[in-house]
Amino acid sequence: MTLDVLYFAWLRERVGLPRERVETTARTVRDLVDELRAREDRYDVAFSDISALRVAVDQQLTDFDAALSEAREVAFFPPMTGG
Repeated sequence: MTLDVLYFAWLRERVGLPRERVETTARTVRDLVDELRAREDRYDVAFSDISALRVAVDQQLTDFDAALSEAREVAFFPPMTGG
């Protein structure tokens, strides 16, 4: 499956891209993270602590165990604070 993967804030800086199209066999978001981490050191560093990240699948907040079967887009970002 092909996914658009978006990176925001400091994650974008660590990966070096705001977005990319990824060919994946991942069944869950966690599987996708594992695939990305195995690609290059920059992904491994960026995703070293997923407890510091939030994820949205097709613009819906979810968790890292969410299924990707029908997904088109996955976005990763740090937690937001209001003010």
